[in-house]
Amino acid sequence: MKLGGIKLHHHKNTEDCHSTALPLPAKVRIPMSMHIGAPCSPIVKKGDLVTVGQKIGDTEAFMSAPIHSSVSGKVTNVCDYRMSSGKLCKMVEIETDGEQAICPDIVPPAIANKDDFIKAVRESGLTGMGGASFPAHVKLSAKQPIDTLCINAAECEPYITSDYRLMVESPDEIIDGILNVLKYLSIPKCIIGIEKNKPKAIEILTEKAKSYPEIKVMTLPCTYPQGAEKVLIYNALGRIVFEGQLPADVGVTVMNVSSVAFVSRYIKTGMPMITRMVTVDGDEVIGKKCNVIVPIGTPVVDVLKYAECDIENAERLLYGGPMMGISIREINDPVLKANNAILAFKRFPQKKASPKPSACIHCGRCISACPFHLMPPDICRAYGRKDIQELQKLKTALCMNCGCCTYVCPAKRPVAETNQLAKALVMSAIKK
Repeated sequence: MKLGGIKLHHHKNTEDCHSTALPLPAKVRIPMSMHIGAPCSPIVKKGDLVTVGQKIGDTEAFMSAPIHSSVSGKVTNVCDYRMSSGKLCKMVEIETDGEQAICPDIVPPAIANKDDFIKAVRESGLTGMGGASFPAHVKLSAKQPIDTLCINAAECEPYITSDYRLMVESPDEIIDGILNVLKYLSIPKCIIGIEKNKPKAIEILTEKAKSYPEIKVMTLPCTYPQGAEKVLIYNALGRIVFEGQLPADVGVTVMNVSSVAFVSRYIKTGMPMITRMVTVDGDEVIGKKCNVIVPIGTPVVDVLKYAECDIENAERLLYGGPMMGISIREINDPVLKANNAILAFKRFPQKKASPKPSACIHCGRCISACPFHLMPPDICRAYGRKDIQELQKLKTALCMNCGCCTYVCPAKRPVAETNQLAKALVMSAIKK
């Protein structure tokens, strides 16, 4: 069986841009929810002095991850923050003092077994760095037997090259992180999946993995969305993750390449997740396209200024890539753990505005493009009737909002958006 997908223009303009550190911002704004699951509660208050790596938010909930300060300075406010989902969470605002004093509690974790390892990963604050921000310690706590660690190094979205730069600049961290995961979780083998449009990364990691027969580098076709978990698992291992299943149900744990590199750094230093490499790209409004290492909580405007962005003419701002990225509400919103890119595009003249959608012509392109060959026209009709049973028969819950259907639709219909509304309807019915 061949999965669907689409071919995209990759626009990897920053693939040769070595990563650089962003100058320290004047302030950071750190939300207490940067992961799937329960938000953290602030454990600092206005007026407190904090240091780099200090824990500033936590919760007893299992499906969560602690949050740490990326700077040293003074807490100037603890307030509500409206997330992109529309929900409110608490936010800690810190005015930096320029000293970047390290928290005295920062020491490499003592790890002797699996429980120690999972506890350390939780304390690090690591969440998935490839998209969904799943707390890493939860993923690594699978009860099912795992025979393969699958590393997502596909980076299939256009423009984004932050994972690629990590592979080229820090391959030893990637290999070391993989070896630690294999060791402490007793996983016998690992596959690193890289799209074939990254020959330099493939060459470097293949050479580094030569000494470790348990690690294999696999070249994947350049088909979007190659980096989606279920697609990656199928193309790398030939295994199908069915509706309602997790990768662990088919014996696989999937981690992003940046996540395993972070594991290596954390075990060696004890410094929690406080920075993120971000690709800054777009069209002519970006004067200096780059890959930049950003303190978590840095306002987007600081990153755009570093990239010499013509902010006045940048109407389209995105966290992430153009396919699955989300709009940046306003330029003072912060960089979060999951953000691997900031894209900016020039204001479009009114005459070039997006065309209005027209009636579905039943061409079938959306069905062919869907990675799982779902039936968007049927989903649309069932959603219009609010027919939950039919939506369940159509496997609507499998939709991952990759956007392939909308991308290929000649009628310019909001296909992916309708799928997500239908999926939400099904999920709300299940919860009841």
